[in-house]
This record gives sequence, structure tokens and C-alpha cells, in this order.
Amino acid sequence: MRLERPQWPGGKKCAAMITINLNAELFWLQLDQTCVNMPKTLSLGQYGMNRGLDRILDILDDKGIKATCFTPGWVAEQYPDKILEVHGRGHEIGALGYRHENMALLSVEEQEEAIRKGAEAIGRLCGIRPRGFRSPEGELTLDTLRIARKHGMVYSSNLCDDDRPYVKDLGDGASILEIPIHWVNYDLPYFAFNYHPAFPAGQGRIANYTGVLSNWKDEFSGCHEYGLCYVLQLDPAAIGAPGRIGMLEELIDHINDLGGVWWATGEEMYRYYSGCGGKH
Repeated sequence: MRLERPQWPGGKKCAAMITINLNAELFWLQLDQTCVNMPKTLSLGQYGMNRGLDRILDILDDKGIKATCFTPGWVAEQYPDKILEVHGRGHEIGALGYRHENMALLSVEEQEEAIRKGAEAIGRLCGIRPRGFRSPEGELTLDTLRIARKHGMVYSSNLCDDDRPYVKDLGDGASILEIPIHWVNYDLPYFAFNYHPAFPAGQGRIANYTGVLSNWKDEFSGCHEYGLCYVLQLDPAAIGAPGRIGMLEELIDHINDLGGVWWATGEEMYRYYSGCGGKH
């Protein structure tokens, strides 16, 4: 069966989104709460906010690209100047729970508390309510998406079942736009490493930079050929290192060289689809 090609604004051939997960030290705290007393482990996430993020933002400014930055509410409270800088440079702020929770391990009530607190923290700081939702690396449930929709989020970027945005029926009379993601286009699984808590559990990584960049270019080339939506996930602690940040610049140049690309934020994607510009 031939896959239906989406239609993109202005006759563009494909779409591309850069998304940034601003987890700070919460990624490590989710793995092991005793990390609160491990300054070395916490510093792995703090580096992303204190050093890596600025490098990403500077490249995006140079290339004229706006990203979608998902942040937990706790990070908005702990790093207000950084989140305000992201917002002030014109990037979208989306929600990522409150403390990087594994939503599938929580009750419906606990999920709602985390999503509500996260959205409210962003609202207090930036003066806007987030329109997009991404769950942390752990699993989510259909209730997670229903709660996000209840609290004003109109799109999700969580699932891996397509490479085109689509409207997902939430089974309660509501729906949400899903903008799918794929692990291959996420920097953290390639580069995150720590001895304790052990990540990855079997150790034996950091990946070769040239190989990762080749993966990303090949994935985009496929999306470009078939007219799909390429979603890149970045963590400032991974891509923001001085030896890796050039990968982002080279990838963007590769994407622009192929041409015919609509660079979009999540909210722009939602507005396009809600206006029936894309085929649902």
C-alpha cells in the first residue's frame, strides 16, 4: 500500500522540527532519587542548562530557526533566567510534566497533579500556557494524553507509530494532534553515560559522533524523499558539548541544502493541521 504524502505549506516537500528537552538534573533524579546527594551525577544535567543550551540557541539564531523546548515545571522554577531567555528568543515552550515523572507508574490523580503543576509553573514564568506536551523518557498512558488535553495542550509529541502528524482519538470525545518521534533522532540515547546510577545499564557507550550525524542525515534524507515530518530531539547536556555542537550545525546545513523544507514549531504544526492544511 502506498503511503499518503502529507501536504505542506507553500508546496514545501517535507517538514522539520527541532525539539529540545530541558530536563536539567531531573533525568538523573528519575533514575535514582539518591542522586540528590551526588553532585557529580547532578552536574551532568546542570551542564546542559549552564553551558550547552546557549550553544544550541546561538546556532538556531544564526540559522533563523525556531525550536520547541519542552520543560518540566520544576526546571522552569529552578532555572527561570534560562527559560525566559529561550522564550525571549522566540522559541516555543512546551510542557514536560513537573519533575520528569514516569507517567505510567502514577495514578490518574498523580498524573493530573504533575501535568497541572508543570503547566502552571510555565504560565507563571512566561505568561503563556503551553500548547504542546511531551512525556519524559518513561512510558505514558492514554489518560496522560487526556489530562494534557484537559489542561489546554492541543498537541503531543510522544508516540512512534507514524512519521506524519495525525489526529489521535483519545476515546472520550476529545482528540489531540500527535507529532511522532523516533529514538534514532534523539541525541541522549547515543551520548548519555554515567557509572552510578549506571546509564546505560550495560554500559559500553558513548557513540561515534560521525556515525550519529550520518544516521541523522540519512533519516532526514528519507523524510525528504517521502515528504514526511522529521522531528529531532536534543538534550543540551548531550549535543551542547563543544565537540558535538558542530553536528547540529552540519545537520541543519544538510537539511537546508536539500531544500523544500518547512521548519516548524509544534504549535505551528498544530495550527496548520487544525486549519485542515494537512491531510488527517
